Amino acid sequence: MTTSPGGEPQRARPPRRRGNAVTGTGTSWHWVLAALLLLALALPGALLLAPGFRGPDAPAPAPTPPAWQQIPATLSAPQVLAPLQPSAPAPSPSAVTARLDPLLTADGGGTFTGMVQDALTGQVLFDRGGAEGRVPASNLKLLTAVAALRTLGPEHRFTTKVVPGPAAGQVVLVGGGDVLLGSGESQPGQAMGHAGLATLAARTVQALQAAGTSGDIKVLVDDSLFTGPALNPNWLSGDVEAGEIAPLYPLALNSARFDPAVTTGPRPQDASLAAAQEFAARLREAGAGAGLTVAAGVERSPGAAPAGAAALAGVDSATVADQVDLMLQVSDNYLAETMGRMAALATGRPGSNDGATAAVTAELAAAGITPDAVMLADVCGLAMGNQVTARQFTDVVRAITTGTDTRLRAVLAGFPVGGLSGTLDTRYGDATTAGGAGLVRAKTGTLNTVLALSGYVVDADGRLLVFSFIGNGLVPGAAGNKVALDRAATALAGCGCR
Repeated sequence: MTTSPGGEPQRARPPRRRGNAVTGTGTSWHWVLAALLLLALALPGALLLAPGFRGPDAPAPAPTPPAWQQIPATLSAPQVLAPLQPSAPAPSPSAVTARLDPLLTADGGGTFTGMVQDALTGQVLFDRGGAEGRVPASNLKLLTAVAALRTLGPEHRFTTKVVPGPAAGQVVLVGGGDVLLGSGESQPGQAMGHAGLATLAARTVQALQAAGTSGDIKVLVDDSLFTGPALNPNWLSGDVEAGEIAPLYPLALNSARFDPAVTTGPRPQDASLAAAQEFAARLREAGAGAGLTVAAGVERSPGAAPAGAAALAGVDSATVADQVDLMLQVSDNYLAETMGRMAALATGRPGSNDGATAAVTAELAAAGITPDAVMLADVCGLAMGNQVTARQFTDVVRAITTGTDTRLRAVLAGFPVGGLSGTLDTRYGDATTAGGAGLVRAKTGTLNTVLALSGYVVDADGRLLVFSFIGNGLVPGAAGNKVALDRAATALAGCGCR
């Protein structure tokens, strides 16, 4: 015990702790700091580990898509051209004539005739020698198209088949009118090559195997469906030599072309034998693994295959409608002549040139078009002996566009479109004709001294007009004649001629 300065005795104090000892305040701040540090480190780890213990979170609700992405409650009306309205103002004949007369001027010689009609009423809006017979060139194919659709029907197909031959070990390839055969597999989406000889050969091998046939096979060809001269004497030898046409047979590859992509120059002069030789080659390939050997030579059958002969195999052509479209788009002479002969056969006439011209003339009359002044030397327009009037062509186009026989509507897709397709694809490109691009739909016709254009337009007021312009006695190659036709058709398309 000690004594204070005042003399009073005092109790001794406990010593203070230093370093890690608790201070005299009683606060352990070192432990507090350590605890806070451990907590700071532990929280992020806990957040990472927690989902593993509690499972995945529920997905967030998807946002509502904008209106343009939602399924429509009702269907919109289809966006198509409105039907032609009879109330659309009709052009004035005097105004149409005033427009066309100065445009239809021959370049260097020759003359143009022409006719324009209102498609709905038949009113004549322009007439320059419309009743005069003229050489129509390939505009004649419009008449052939009408005859084929009326007699055969738009959905009709031609069958190329294989039947047993007259002797053991023989098969006969029978032509049925398909001249658009392809050498390879059938191409269902095409008119040219729709039926393929490789497909026909494969089917034939399957049938021969099923019948237990093996060994040597000889291929014969039956092309007796067509009769009369294979080469029309009305065709100029120069046109034949240039490849504008070839002898006609009821089966051919590529419309009697060596290559479907090469549409000029020499052609097979015996299209049926050429097709039979290709079929034999394909049969040889297909039969190699089936114990069949095919002789190299091909011969014509000594007679027509019996009408009731059971076919070993067959392939069908594109529809008549599709073939007509191709015929008009590229102006295929060989296909047109074939269509004429098939129309003749469908009406009980012989499958010859005479049968074809008779069938086309008769169907023209049956369609309500007066055949007076019509003279046909062929049905493709290559012969200079053909005579048809501009009035008859406008009547034909009227029948196609607005007539009561709806089978003829199949022709519409075949009209070339100015500046876009077929034989009009490179026209309507200059300043004087560009207004008709995409609007003028017409069949062309071209010979040395002949140019023609027949088709239809919808004018600026929404009126459907049909027209035919035919130039004869023209100077070959004169540049202004084709332009004159195109300018006239362009003027009609832009017409608000009242």
